Amino acid sequence: MLVSLFKKLGIKFSLNDPQWGRGSQDDNNRQNQNNGNNGKKPEDGPPDLDQLWRDFNQRLSRLFGKRGGGGSDNGDGGGFNRGDIKGAGIGAGVIAVIVAFLWLASGFFIVQEGQTAVVMTFGKYSHTTLPGFNWRWPYPVQSHEIVNVSQVRTAEIGYRSNAKNKQLKEALMLTDDENIIDIQFAVQYKLKNAAEWLFNNRDQDETVRQVAETAIREIVGRSKMDFVLYEGREKVALDVGQLMQQILDRYKSGVQITNVTMQGVQPPEQVQAAFDDAVKAGQDRERQKNEGQAYANDVIPKASGASSRLLEEAEAYRSRIVANAEGDAARFKQVLEEYQKAPAVTRDRMYLETMQQIFSNTTKVMVDAKSGNNLLYLPLDKLIQQSDNAAAAAKPATAPAGSSSAASPTLPGTDPVYSTDAQRDSRNRDARDSRDREVR
Repeated sequence: MLVSLFKKLGIKFSLNDPQWGRGSQDDNNRQNQNNGNNGKKPEDGPPDLDQLWRDFNQRLSRLFGKRGGGGSDNGDGGGFNRGDIKGAGIGAGVIAVIVAFLWLASGFFIVQEGQTAVVMTFGKYSHTTLPGFNWRWPYPVQSHEIVNVSQVRTAEIGYRSNAKNKQLKEALMLTDDENIIDIQFAVQYKLKNAAEWLFNNRDQDETVRQVAETAIREIVGRSKMDFVLYEGREKVALDVGQLMQQILDRYKSGVQITNVTMQGVQPPEQVQAAFDDAVKAGQDRERQKNEGQAYANDVIPKASGASSRLLEEAEAYRSRIVANAEGDAARFKQVLEEYQKAPAVTRDRMYLETMQQIFSNTTKVMVDAKSGNNLLYLPLDKLIQQSDNAAAAAKPATAPAGSSSAASPTLPGTDPVYSTDAQRDSRNRDARDSRDREVR
């Protein structure tokens, strides 16, 4: 139908037509006759624009029923034709339908998985579409913008692309103890609301970068230098992520912080050597403190044990002396009671016990020469026991130095000889008291 309409209008769109834009053959012949060419073929050349415009006006006049060529009513197509008007109307309607269909079809679009499309009506936010095949009103009524919400984006603070490419304006910051440190870190984030990401902030990436710089300066400004450099790096990164999320939610930026990674934390390069010396001095101080603590842990328990042992020995000695004194007092009371009952018998018994104790501790042999008795009594058992006691008493004095402490432990600051004599006297008193009890 369009081809017939174009034929009726006399319009040719064929690029292979050598006469396209030059009118029909009859028009060319008439033009040649008027120009005095006598039917000869015109020379090749560019089309005459004036002639094209006149031909177009003549065809429009024929289409709308006007008289062409000075008002002659010939059968050459210049008169009013109802069929041409009807066909032209149908062709215009078909063209309008096709144009409308193409215009509506231009509203279809496809959203890939992991993306979302924000639809705007006359530039104002309308709605958000899901992944798949979608339609909106074509331009200029509605438009859309596709946003990748699954992409992990990265904001670099203190450096760009490489840790060596530092941005000192961003990296240098002040700590709570008035020291300057150099920090480089990266923030990874995704989008959780495409509409907020597009409309609530003008430069979204720069907004995230400025928020990250603000958060790290606040966290570092409340922390000590050693804490940020060593044991607190992970906690600083965690606090920065939380503070950034709070600020971005307050701005309604549609951003979800996923990770904050510390790339480098160090003092400024200008004072790096001095800082290393200070760190070495601190390490030496800690080492010496540890050595002193180890020595204290070794000496203090020994001293505590020795003092506890001395206290226990003193307590035992006190208890023994008190018990012996109480026993002697009780024995004296018993002897006094018996003496009051029979003084002579008690006096003789006490004399015999005393002489027995004296003779048992002496090496001399008493012989009654007046009685003329030739039988001598030699206390060999006592002599052997006394010789053994003398050898045992002399042995610690001649023993090696390494075994003297094990054989006879002494108190710190005391004389070993005096201590040995005191122990020997104590043993003698114990033996004497035991024999006294056996005799009674």
